[in-house]
Amino acid sequence: MSTTLAALLDEFERLWPAAGAEAWDAPGLVCGSPGQAVSRVLLTVDVTSAVLDEAIDGGFDLIVAHHPYIMRGVNSLAESSAKGAVLSRAIRHGVAIFAAHTNADIVEDGVSAALAAAFGLVDVRPLVATAGNPAVGHGRLGNLAEATTLETFAAAVAGAVPATVSGVRVAGSPERIVQRVALCGGAGDSFIGEAFAQAADVYVTSDLRHHVTQDAKESVDLGLGGPALIDVSHWAAESLWLEIAAGQIAGIFEGLQVVASHLRTDPWDFVVAQ
Repeated sequence: MSTTLAALLDEFERLWPAAGAEAWDAPGLVCGSPGQAVSRVLLTVDVTSAVLDEAIDGGFDLIVAHHPYIMRGVNSLAESSAKGAVLSRAIRHGVAIFAAHTNADIVEDGVSAALAAAFGLVDVRPLVATAGNPAVGHGRLGNLAEATTLETFAAAVAGAVPATVSGVRVAGSPERIVQRVALCGGAGDSFIGEAFAQAADVYVTSDLRHHVTQDAKESVDLGLGGPALIDVSHWAAESLWLEIAAGQIAGIFEGLQVVASHLRTDPWDFVVAQ
């Protein structure tokens, strides 16, 4: 079965309304003609040359990515640049590219919700709810069915996300008891304060910076409160959403072939032990 890109775009707007995107974000159609036929859709966190190879070799007409391929303004798409080379090749092969980013993070069954489900959280709600809709918002807050140690929970987190060379990093005492869990798929250190305010025992996110992590750890060490921190791969955390999104699209367009890519687009290749 095939449909038009325009029909898919209408459904994407229903699933992930563009109005939900942050002001700095750039979701939407990157390249492609609304009138073109689409019979195969490939989902990925990132658009890379390897992902494009998979799309071309597999006969996919559309790539649906979580991360926008062009986040900031560019002056040239010459093929002497990485982005120009990939986009030019996609266009030549008739592969459209669409991105659903922060607008897919906040929805009820979005990126952070997928992460909460993978961790087995119950009584889940947004960590930062959108005004007027308590089911929509950034991050998630929930509870483990039973309290456990930070070390045990961190091991469960590591088992719930795809493995990467950077692994899972933890700031906090291994013996600390945790049950109330806050999380945010992607780079979420801006929500540490909200995790603190919501009395989370542990906060799971990605790309935690040195100073914000150190400040949060100092608060705990000085007895001032705050959550332990767990840092996971940005790609690994967000990749859990792909199968959910693929199922949503396939459920709307019966017969359309929708596939979640298994290519690892985490950028790190190896670590050196010290």
